[in-house]
Amino acid sequence: MHLLYSLLTGLAMIMLLPYFLVRGLREGKHAHSLGQRLGFLPDVSKRLGEGSAGTIWVHAVSVGEVLAALPLGRRLMELFPERKLVVSTTTRTGQIVARERMGFAHDVFYFPLDWAWCVRRTLRAVRPGIVVILETEIWPNFLRETRRTGVPVVFVNGRISDRSFRGYRRVNGFLGGFVRRVLNDGALFLMQSREDADRLLSLGVAPERVSVTGNLKYDLQPPSPGPFVCWLQAQVEQQERRPLAVAGSVVEEEEEQILAAYDILSRQWRRALLVLAPRKPDRFDAAAEIVRRDGWSLMRRSALSPDSQLDENTEVILLDTVGELAGLYGLADVVFVGGSLVPSGGHNILEPAWFSRAPVFGPSMENFRAIAQQFLASRAALQVSSGEELGEAWVKLVKDKPWREAMGEAARALVERNRGATERAVEQLVAVLQGNRR
Repeated sequence: MHLLYSLLTGLAMIMLLPYFLVRGLREGKHAHSLGQRLGFLPDVSKRLGEGSAGTIWVHAVSVGEVLAALPLGRRLMELFPERKLVVSTTTRTGQIVARERMGFAHDVFYFPLDWAWCVRRTLRAVRPGIVVILETEIWPNFLRETRRTGVPVVFVNGRISDRSFRGYRRVNGFLGGFVRRVLNDGALFLMQSREDADRLLSLGVAPERVSVTGNLKYDLQPPSPGPFVCWLQAQVEQQERRPLAVAGSVVEEEEEQILAAYDILSRQWRRALLVLAPRKPDRFDAAAEIVRRDGWSLMRRSALSPDSQLDENTEVILLDTVGELAGLYGLADVVFVGGSLVPSGGHNILEPAWFSRAPVFGPSMENFRAIAQQFLASRAALQVSSGEELGEAWVKLVKDKPWREAMGEAARALVERNRGATERAVEQLVAVLQGNRR
């Protein structure tokens, strides 16, 4: 069955190769990471040195997982200073944030493609004593090869989305329990919620391998204000540009809805300002074009320097950089967390809550369902179904400051009450690393 899986993934890669080549040549993407994805890591092996057997390997797909891994990685380094720790990511933005934020890691590289020979090369270079995978990214050949070499793989902050669960069940039934066999190659699954754990159990994972430890993202601390946050705060105060709306993690087809919401807000307050932050870098130019096409005056973050002045006529600032969004929530009067007005599954609403800002989000929150439900039940967030509703919600929040502040405090309190997942996960990882649980 693994052979069939490898053949199918290989065929898919061959079919997609022209796309990646064209895009790589045009945008400088993918080509720089291909060697590492194929398992060629001579520089990583050299930097780790000959005595690096037993390396702690943390894999975080993209930005959200990297940020969740920060306190976990630091804690592991405190407990095991004699070991090396490396971080892999799947996305380019994840690489950028990992290199910027995880300075304690001994190296950062791209996760291998899920072909056996790529995985084997990577394992020989890294020589891990454990692999810690954030959330639940299932790669059959990777799990098979790590089991064969005796390397335990522990999934931390695990979750099974509705879509993934439906897909796993179909494949499991069609291929005679293939998903069950793959999952049981994992050593341990530390899940975010009881529902996630029950879904794993229903797929056939051995009960002794499944625990509920909570969501690591509650344990993150607000970032210190960066240069851009400080610059924008000074400009907003100097020019009295209030209210300030921050729309973060915005995905394709949401931009125009955000602008419609801002139009409603700006009709009430002519000095309003919008910060629009696309989720992915490949949307930066497209988002800028949409803003200009709709007639809004735009400034791009990448064009600003510490000596720049905010143009008095600017209506929208496009955040076309990586890693600066979270701190901006602390300046906002009202916020929106994207990937939720279209069927995209939603994004992390905890970041504005760190700063006592009530998150507003759309109906698609499948990837953060438990968190969204908690926030709504605690009256710590608002859910809307359209750009028009978002604009109306922003107006109500700005007009009713006591209500806005009460919701923000409720959001912050909810974060504080749910902390502790990192330490619970670390306890389990320590047991694995010390050989008390395999």
